[in-house]
This record gives sequence, structure tokens and C-alpha cells, in this order.
Amino acid sequence: MSEKVVSDYNGYDYKKIFWEDADREYEDQADRMAIRKLLPKRMERFADIGGGYGRLANEYLKRAHKVFIFDYSKTELKQAKEIYGDRIETKAGDIYKLPFRDNELDGLMMVRVTHHLEYLDKALAELYRVLKPGGVAVIEVANKRTLPKMVRFAFGKSKVNPFDKTVANYKEISAGGFFNYHPKYVEEIFSKTGFKIERVLSVSNFRSRGLKKIFGTKNLVKMENGAQQMLAPIRFAPSIYYKLRKPEE
Repeated sequence: MSEKVVSDYNGYDYKKIFWEDADREYEDQADRMAIRKLLPKRMERFADIGGGYGRLANEYLKRAHKVFIFDYSKTELKQAKEIYGDRIETKAGDIYKLPFRDNELDGLMMVRVTHHLEYLDKALAELYRVLKPGGVAVIEVANKRTLPKMVRFAFGKSKVNPFDKTVANYKEISAGGFFNYHPKYVEEIFSKTGFKIERVLSVSNFRSRGLKKIFGTKNLVKMENGAQQMLAPIRFAPSIYYKLRKPEE
């Protein structure tokens, strides 16, 4: 490995424990809603980077001729293969050294991965390398500049300043590191890497146990649909989605 592994999901049933046994239907639907808005309708070679067991595969299988799911966890990739069979090809490895050729893919996405990445710039450089000129990358980023984090900081409940561009590492969540990023910091890395931002969405705007109890998942999903674009300019939500393009040579 070229860099240390921050989070190893080998031997962990992420599908059952994190998604099926927890109340995360709203988060799942919010992710899907954003992906439908941002992914190209037609792609030849597409990769879901950090795609695990293929939770979101139904959102891109009909859009791409050839689909790869890449992950570090062989446990999750085995589940993906059991679910989707020959409709996908799985690849295991190091995100800092992706097992794809230069300019091999004309589309990719990376969702719920950045909070595991201590070296975000190096991971993004790899994504840029494997994407062909003119290709599209849809990338979700864990946002440190959310309203709840602002409130906790203002009242002295957190030492993490959500207003500066320093990367936040919440070691109380994960001893190996759990990283949140200021949007301006991330967007500067996109620019330095060479990516052009085409569209931004604010996603999972109502991620709250309290709101789920008050409004219910169905109503929150309806509210989410309009909020994703409306709140995008202020980068409000815990997940910020970017549609990026690698410029034509």
C-alpha cells in the first residue's frame, strides 16, 4: 500500500449493519436523488470508487456499458458480485494507486469515501488520472461547514472551527481518522488537480434523528428534492456533491 489504510471493512457486514439494520432510508434516497441528477445518461466504461457491495449500482447500471466496482474490502466486493453477477466487474486495491489505466474511464463516482481519506489530494489525482479527457466524475464530500457544527462551535461544544479551511479529523468517531472538509478547501484541490466544477448539490440536508421522528422519511425525501439545488450555493448539508469534468486535451 502506498498510504496507510484508514478504514478496513474486510470482515464487516456494512450492508446489513450500517444500512439495513439502521434508520438510513432517508440518507440512501438523498444519495440516489443526487446521483440521478448528476451522472451522465450514457457512459461506456464507468467505475464506482469505494462502491462496496454496490448499494447504488441500480442508479448507474443502465447508464453504462461496462461497470466496475472498486473497493479495498474484498468482503464487500464479494457481496456485490453475489448481488449483480456478470453485470459488474469488481476490482480490489488501494485508492491511492487505482488498478485502472490512464484515461480508461469516461465516468466515475465516489460516494461516502472522502471521510476516510487522510490524503484527499492524492486520491483525487488518481481519479483524474484514470478519467479520460471530457469524462465526468461525481464526488461526494463530507462537509465540516454545516449548521449543527456551527452551533456546537459557537456554544463551545466543539473545538473544531467549521469556518476555517483546516481539515477536521474526528478521532472520537474513528481512531484511525474521520475527516470532514471545508468546501473551499476541497474546491481548491479540484482546481489544482485540473477538474472543472460543473454543478454542485447540497445533499442530506435534513439528516437528523429528530427530524425523522417529526416529519417521517417520506416527507423528508420530498423536502430534500428541492433543497438540494436551492441550498447548494451555501454548501449547507453534511454531504456536498460535485459534478466534475476533466477538460478535453
